[in-house]
Amino acid sequence: MIYPPTQRPPPMSLTTRFSFSKRPYDSPRWVPFPTNVMFRHFEIVNVFDSVAGNITGVSDLYRMKMSAHYSDLVVVRGCPEFGQEWIQLLGDLYGKPIFPVGQLPTSEYEIGDENPAWRTTKEWLDKQPKDSVVYVAFGSEAKPSQNELTEIALGLEKSELPFFGVFRTRRGPSDPDPIELPEGFEERTKGRGVVWTTWAPRLKILGHESVGGFLTHCGCSSLVEAIQNEKALVLLTFLSDQGINARVLEEKKMGYSIRRNELDGSFRRDAVAESLKLVVVGEEGKIVGSVYRETIREIKDKNKNAF
Repeated sequence: MIYPPTQRPPPMSLTTRFSFSKRPYDSPRWVPFPTNVMFRHFEIVNVFDSVAGNITGVSDLYRMKMSAHYSDLVVVRGCPEFGQEWIQLLGDLYGKPIFPVGQLPTSEYEIGDENPAWRTTKEWLDKQPKDSVVYVAFGSEAKPSQNELTEIALGLEKSELPFFGVFRTRRGPSDPDPIELPEGFEERTKGRGVVWTTWAPRLKILGHESVGGFLTHCGCSSLVEAIQNEKALVLLTFLSDQGINARVLEEKKMGYSIRRNELDGSFRRDAVAESLKLVVVGEEGKIVGSVYRETIREIKDKNKNAF
């Protein structure tokens, strides 16, 4: 179904330099429904990187703006059941029809069951109790800082939960700033946790019954695969649109964000451990985790073709 715009031209608040919000964390007045979906201070600072020009002299934001301006319709990765009000608003802002094509879920596993890497991973997961393991992965683009990686690792250690952690210490051979896990971390968590530093079969891991929670950066593909497998989500954003993804999940009670400093985004190992235990273990954790999983299951069931 194509969603035509209900108003033209776009609201004046999009074309002026003035803010129509009374407080920093209010949503703009041109959002015609109540919502908490908005960037936090430390997230919007990261977005400025896409506003600045690059070596070509043209910013990513300008490219996106002009592409939308000269298009006849806008195709989005999304589905009405997950955010019809936002799809309609996007059409109003662009003044163009919006065509949601679903969440584009992964339809096949990346590797077969006989792949050596998966066989080793599966053997370890098979030994863990159901819904007990924390899966940690931050995608191919997001790389924590050295301090962030240290706090994540020590938070995992402090949680005392079994975990499978995919820690990419560099984004490729040309990455000039590799990061390292805390000294002694692997030895102290040996047996309870698995440290993986190369590519891992995310969809297969998320599909295993021992995985009870997913510590994620809120990348779109990661979230879609987690929803496919009905996993409770612990949220830790790093790049541009990930903050908005996290707010949507929070608002729909599908995920829980790690507590952070609002200005610089810093977080402590205690907050990591507390968040993981809240969602995955303990009496309260069973309630919270089950609420998230049930909400995810309901949204998934409402639109089976989208996920």
